[in-house]
Amino acid sequence: METSFESDTLTVAERDFVAGLPTQLYLDGQWTDASDGGTSAVEDPSTGAVLTRIADASPADGDRALAAAARAQESWAATSPRDRGEILRRAFELVTARAEDFALTMTLEMGKPLAESRGEVAYGAEFLRWFSEEAVRISGRYSTAPDGKSRLLVTKRPVGPCLFITPWNFPLAMATRKIAPAIAAGCTMVLKPANLTPLTALLFTQILAEAGLPAGVLNVIPTTRPGEVTGPLIRDNRLRKLSFTGSTGVGQQLIADSAHQVLRTSMELGGNAPFLVFEDADLDAAIDGAMVAKLRNMGEACTAANRFIVHESLALEFSHRLAERMSSLVLGRGSAAGTNIGPLIDAKSREKVDDLVRDAVDGGASVLTGGSVADGPGHFYPPTVLTNVASTARILHEEVFGPVAPIVSFSTEDQAVALANDTEYGLVAYAYTRDLNRGIRLSEQVDVGMFGLNTGIVSNPAAPFGGVKHSGLGREGGTEGIDEFLETRYIGIADPA
Repeated sequence: METSFESDTLTVAERDFVAGLPTQLYLDGQWTDASDGGTSAVEDPSTGAVLTRIADASPADGDRALAAAARAQESWAATSPRDRGEILRRAFELVTARAEDFALTMTLEMGKPLAESRGEVAYGAEFLRWFSEEAVRISGRYSTAPDGKSRLLVTKRPVGPCLFITPWNFPLAMATRKIAPAIAAGCTMVLKPANLTPLTALLFTQILAEAGLPAGVLNVIPTTRPGEVTGPLIRDNRLRKLSFTGSTGVGQQLIADSAHQVLRTSMELGGNAPFLVFEDADLDAAIDGAMVAKLRNMGEACTAANRFIVHESLALEFSHRLAERMSSLVLGRGSAAGTNIGPLIDAKSREKVDDLVRDAVDGGASVLTGGSVADGPGHFYPPTVLTNVASTARILHEEVFGPVAPIVSFSTEDQAVALANDTEYGLVAYAYTRDLNRGIRLSEQVDVGMFGLNTGIVSNPAAPFGGVKHSGLGREGGTEGIDEFLETRYIGIADPA
């Protein structure tokens, strides 16, 4: 495993760049300090050094944000679909034009290599373009009642003010995936970005203002006191929708909290994705897919392959080939040339990954590569491959959120399906086989919301993203994504005859 820590502090250009980023709250169309003057630090996970300080929203700021959203809701809902779509289209073009700025911002505050950040910019921007087109396709229906005595008119209208709570791992895409359909549907918003990676969201907010988004439609409140700030909003009758991406435990609590106001909720929660490799698989393709499914975002993704379930006839070769590929990657600062793997987000996350690996090894697992905390500054953990993993190992049952691939084997298709479904989660699964009939069977039998057949990546703005079981509620993206922000209204009309 190579490491690249030559540049363990910001360059002069990086410091100048960070100094130009927005760092205040965004309330009712204005950049403003926190009402109590509070600030919080944003750190570089490659070094632990402070990048900058930003405004730290108080509960009073949360109330101001919701008040602004509530005031703007009526006029924003009355804005034409075409105008809403044009704002999104302009935002898409502005984000695309400033792709390098967004990429560097994400790399500095989250740690991922620049190549990965650029990929996220393209992915995140596409939600803006997709929903700019969906804004003008909101429709209803008109029909005659079955008994012919009345007419049925069904229309759609915006849900109303929304609260979005986004995670740190994809700071642009997780914002655009929620904000874009809300704008398209005519909803106003309060965004609480992750306090570990708020700079990308603030830069995106600046872009939306440049694109012409009216004051009050989006209000942004980064805070280190999420419960104190968002708790009162969830209990406020002005709020009508809550959308959260993050851990299942937090999501469960938010669902419970939202029951009082009977809020519409969308929950994109944890995952424990199985990666199935059958005896007839194209092994080269499976290895390529495994690298993408496991190491995208250093494994810090809910869609990351968490358990590699490989047919016994291929398990040995697959394991060694995957270990060879993973051991060749370069660990280092995301902005450094040649880096393939950046740091994990913080010390707590690295400690969890290390604990899971140690538990597996204590239970008899073998380490083919990696397996221990990397030397040097920052929160790095090397890509790791484990074999002979016991069925009771925690790493097979908990979300890893790191660059670790535990491998187990199977002998029959039924056994593979049983292993894949042996989890409380159901976000995504991957399978490699040349047998199309088997692929279709697996897509129907594996209990997930998304299924990748002979591919290591499924995320696409034109497709519905979401899971079943403890992986969440609702869908983001696709034609389904805008429905999460629309209420259905039925109007009964007397027979005009």
